Amino acid sequence: MLNGCRIKTLAPQHPRISVVMPVHNALPYLDRAIECILGQTFTNFEFVVFDDASTDGSTARLREWAETDSRIRLIEGEHNLGPALSSDRVARAARAPIVARMDADDLCARERLAAQYDVLQRHPDVGVVGSLYEMIDATGRKIRSIDRWRLLQHKACAPVAHGTLMYRREVFEAAGGYRAECEYWEDLDLILRMTAISKMMVLPYSTYQNRLSPVSTRFASNEQRVEQALDRMYRARARIEHNLPYDEALSSRAVSGAKLDPRVFISIGSIKLWTGSRPRFFRRLLQRGDLSPNFATASALVWTAWARLEPGSLRAFLRLLLKLRNLRASLVIRSDEPIEWKGQVNRLPATRNDVYSLPAHHPGMMPSSARQMARRASSE
Repeated sequence: MLNGCRIKTLAPQHPRISVVMPVHNALPYLDRAIECILGQTFTNFEFVVFDDASTDGSTARLREWAETDSRIRLIEGEHNLGPALSSDRVARAARAPIVARMDADDLCARERLAAQYDVLQRHPDVGVVGSLYEMIDATGRKIRSIDRWRLLQHKACAPVAHGTLMYRREVFEAAGGYRAECEYWEDLDLILRMTAISKMMVLPYSTYQNRLSPVSTRFASNEQRVEQALDRMYRARARIEHNLPYDEALSSRAVSGAKLDPRVFISIGSIKLWTGSRPRFFRRLLQRGDLSPNFATASALVWTAWARLEPGSLRAFLRLLLKLRNLRASLVIRSDEPIEWKGQVNRLPATRNDVYSLPAHHPGMMPSSARQMARRASSE
């Protein structure tokens, strides 16, 4: 924590990692996010923070932190760029060959940087590393466990949170960085383009806690803009699943009053559901949804109606479903070794005689073998 007696930490001249974090009005949770990075076991890093024209006092708080620890390099924006462009701005300010993302309202394990850096050191052909993650609410209470089962999925739906990403800067630059056309799903777009030119590995355990709170991007943004952006995302994913390029889905302009993919209302409603609210999107789905006799429409109708009437029982059902899916996945993923993820292609490591079960550990904590690898990376 900040205090008048703290000795200023000096920044390394040649950092091995640049941690990048865009900030916009994150003051209630900002200190904890910064503490998570400054308290990492891996210490050879710079911490690049871009303040995206905050108005809640975050700017002044960031200045205090920058005075305390010289590893923090603060960049202040005069005009709000939004989530995609602010992400690109701070990522391009990185000076180290390895870049790690952090979000301003989230938390991460102390060994996170070390564990991910170790993967990149051991696998020179890997350009991107992520990890599974838990969800927490505004108070820090865990509200959803990891989605280990997503590591076995063939769909264009990344199993990692934006803030868990670590990548080689050259891969980011070759992919073209973030795109404004993909605002509110800029992380998925970037992941898909980076994995098209480089391998991606995922740690099959949580090193990160993703917070759903009133300052979260989708919570704090204009509802109609978010709906249109997510509709564009689902149209892009549909093209990917048919092995088609999805740039065409990005070039089409949103038409006022146009019907939206029904899954948009599940996506937005899920945020409210997991934070303990009662999502009220059934009527909006009937008015705005592109309803057809297919599974997407049927599932959206059932989900939004159930969430409106009995949100508690829906949460209980989804938690049970998640538990069963993860149990099934654990029959395949029997090691804490990183797993290659390639979106549409299910490519797990080849079966070996020395595959072992995950050691018992508290949910969300790093397995012991991962901690050993992290210690090795920290000492380099």
